[in-house]
Amino acid sequence: MIAEAGLIALWLAAGLAMLQFVLGAVGVRFDREDYYAAIRPVAVAQGVLVTLSFLLLIWLFLRSDMSVALVVQNSASVKPLLYKFAGTWGNHEGSMLLWVTVMGLAGAFIAVFERSLKVKTLVTTLAAQAFISIGFYAFLLISSNPFERIFPVPQDGQGLNPLLQDPGLAFHPPTLYFGYVGLSVAFSFAVGAMITRDVGPAFAQAMRPWVLGAWIFLTLGITAGSYWAYYELGWGGWWFWDPVENASLMPWLAATALLHSVTVLATRDGLRAWTVMLAVVAFSMSMIGTFLVRSGILTSVHAFAVDPERGSFILALLAIYIGGALALFALRISTVREGNRFELVSREGALVANNLLLSAILGIVFVGTLYPLAVEALTNEKLSVGPPYFNLATGPLTLILIAIMAAGPLIRWRRDDLKVVLGRVSVPILITAGALFLLVLLTTGMSVLSLLGMALAAGVAVASFAPLWKRNLRRTPMHTYGMVIAHFGIAVALIGMASESSFTEERLVAAVPGDEITVNKWKLKFEAIEPVAGPNWTALEARLTAQYDGGKIVEIAPQNRMFAAAQTQTSEAALLTRWNGQLYVVLGEGDAQGRWQVRVWWKPFVTLIWYGGILVALGGLLALVGRLRRRYVQHKQKLYAEMVL
Repeated sequence: MIAEAGLIALWLAAGLAMLQFVLGAVGVRFDREDYYAAIRPVAVAQGVLVTLSFLLLIWLFLRSDMSVALVVQNSASVKPLLYKFAGTWGNHEGSMLLWVTVMGLAGAFIAVFERSLKVKTLVTTLAAQAFISIGFYAFLLISSNPFERIFPVPQDGQGLNPLLQDPGLAFHPPTLYFGYVGLSVAFSFAVGAMITRDVGPAFAQAMRPWVLGAWIFLTLGITAGSYWAYYELGWGGWWFWDPVENASLMPWLAATALLHSVTVLATRDGLRAWTVMLAVVAFSMSMIGTFLVRSGILTSVHAFAVDPERGSFILALLAIYIGGALALFALRISTVREGNRFELVSREGALVANNLLLSAILGIVFVGTLYPLAVEALTNEKLSVGPPYFNLATGPLTLILIAIMAAGPLIRWRRDDLKVVLGRVSVPILITAGALFLLVLLTTGMSVLSLLGMALAAGVAVASFAPLWKRNLRRTPMHTYGMVIAHFGIAVALIGMASESSFTEERLVAAVPGDEITVNKWKLKFEAIEPVAGPNWTALEARLTAQYDGGKIVEIAPQNRMFAAAQTQTSEAALLTRWNGQLYVVLGEGDAQGRWQVRVWWKPFVTLIWYGGILVALGGLLALVGRLRRRYVQHKQKLYAEMVL
């Protein structure tokens, strides 16, 4: 009965989402205060019911209920508990239910805690959220029922995709989904403000925590996904410009631009039109990232031929949501009043330049990702758009973007003097020039982009701390520290990217036990190969010893695993991390002569890529906590003033 209870809760949540939308639409149209009062408890009840539905689906996976088709297709009784848990959202139906669950919880949170917006704007926001959720509910209940029973009941399930049976992938999808939903909530705020003509600082202050939260989760999700692909797929790369990777990058680019615009609107009452437009764009990118990946369109443009009903439903939802968002923006943008003006040389001007560059990079990635899929769908001809296109097209723009990012916090709001600004950034400029000179003098073989990137990273690292100069550090706002750490994280990641691109060394050998392999200052010895067994897999494991520059000998053990339930083989890379880089070893296939393919990489400072990503997310978290704490204090002061009066 657990599956039936979950389905009933899902139907009830869908009905409440419809009621929430009607209450908001009719209430705003006829200014019904009783409808305004009713919409909050309805939003809370919807969030509770959809959460109950998702928790029941988790329980079905944990108890390996093989009478449910989704459990059979994505789990197995012998699978470790963590992957049974992750199997709940490691599939199409479960991920859609996770999406709408987070959306419902977000609506409940807004209904309970949001008190700064005008009532009409808040009600319209909740109605817009409900409208978005209705499409997901319809998709789940009509086309992708996660609680569907199967008969006859099989003895065991097919298991989760072995590539997804990894701790990183247990947490990577939820973080991305929290990011996508956060952007959808931000869009709902924008809809409420546009419809009620209330685009101003109050709307931006209410929306900013959701944008910042979404940006943090997207940053963590992309960082975790990059590291997972790096060590799990065995290709030795950290970013492949794969369409699925790009589907998460595009919302992050839009969210980064939106985050800066909404901050200007909240604090300086500027960039009103920019903020609304970017909210629409970020929402559209989150929809594409959610629907296209889960529909299979990005992995095969012919996925609709396998399930035309599901594919048509997804396309219809995309058309309704994205088309409706763009149409609403076109109809309402003329009602958005101009905010405070600013000069070209100002912090607002730098942020506009950054937004333009982020939008250009987003456009390049969007075209490069979707154009080949459209060509294949229309002509059945495969067109490859890979790293050369993306690196050359986005690389120069990214370097310009980072340079402006470094200078932005050193420019005054509203208006500044160009000569004075150049004086403030003189130290970072000199450090960049000095680093470039040393790199040209001491290194060979670096590409122009890597050379400029590493030199620029040195200047950005120094410039990121410039906002703290001559300030009382104990009284500096937490969001300022967040900005400093996030910008420093960009510099750290940039150093890692440039170093990995320029200084990686690789060896591919056919080795037998007893052979030695050298790469850079590493000396490896192939000791033996033997079978091992795990909880739901068997493997051939190579035992190697590794020694760096005559130092301590360490044992490493790459594997080739076989998962019986899925009849799938995977390569498990062995990683050995030092302060100055990472040794990466992959075991390949064997031959009749007893030789085994062993691929070895030495990747100097590659881990800085992910440490930088973590720093960026940490900076965002500090900024979020600081902003929320300041808002809480201001709210308490306002209540106290009202009580005194």
